[in-house]
Amino acid sequence: MNIALLSVFIPTFFFVSITPGMCMTLALSLGMSVGYKRTLWMMAGEVVGVALVSVAAVVGIATVMLNYPWLFMAFKAVGASYLFYLGVQMWRSKGKLALSGNEEPVEVGKDWDLVVQGFVTAIANPKGWAFMISLLPPFIDQSKSVSHQLVLLVSIIMISEFICMTLYATGGKGLKKALGQAENVRLMNRISGSLMMGVGVWLFLS
Repeated sequence: MNIALLSVFIPTFFFVSITPGMCMTLALSLGMSVGYKRTLWMMAGEVVGVALVSVAAVVGIATVMLNYPWLFMAFKAVGASYLFYLGVQMWRSKGKLALSGNEEPVEVGKDWDLVVQGFVTAIANPKGWAFMISLLPPFIDQSKSVSHQLVLLVSIIMISEFICMTLYATGGKGLKKALGQAENVRLMNRISGSLMMGVGVWLFLS
């Protein structure tokens, strides 16, 4: 791949990744509520979703989404509703992601649920699609193997997303420790629940 293009792509995408957005806010919220280790499951789903969107932007699958906007809107509405519901549960100190007075989850949720959260948020994010469609194809050199370039670029994207979500999730974990006393658990649930609801509203309105 063209080294000059690569040297521009890496800092450009890292800057976009580190900017607060739906996935980063979700990582912050989960870092507060379930800790960094369990947030890794959400992060795994998110990076897979971002990789899928990236590949779709290059091979043209995104055209289907543009031609059938109702399908995309339906998927986005379902994902947004699910995230908002989880946020309400956390606000009420109930559900699988909320903390009890001993800082343990009130209800043990499946790791797969966190994977789905990350994947849905990445796939249903219209800004993510817009960015990939507009920015990624120009970095592909048509005179060289597209598949090899795509593997390299998608790998860089996944690593960048993972690093940035780690920063946000560990920040949430630090906030959890600062507010981790029993008397502050309800406040922490409400902060993380508000963030989760915000991601849901953001996803629905975007």
